[in-house]
Amino acid sequence: MAAPYIKGNDMQLTAALPTIRRRDRGASHGGRSRHTVLQTQARAKRSGGPEDQALYSCSCGYAFKAPVSTSVGCPHCGTSQAW
Repeated sequence: MAAPYIKGNDMQLTAALPTIRRRDRGASHGGRSRHTVLQTQARAKRSGGPEDQALYSCSCGYAFKAPVSTSVGCPHCGTSQAW
């Protein structure tokens, strides 16, 4: 059974928390220049973005890659794969 809350009986830290240093916004891309980062992002946008595919294995023993979806059918036996 939990103890009732008594006003004024707040918990206190028994040890000091470590200081967290925040990284520079300019150093967020591993030292690459802003121009290089923007070029990489533009190239990714032009290519249409990532094509998300997953490796599925069916109970019939067939393994295949297909787009990530909630309902994928095995191309070998037709059984639907539960995600």
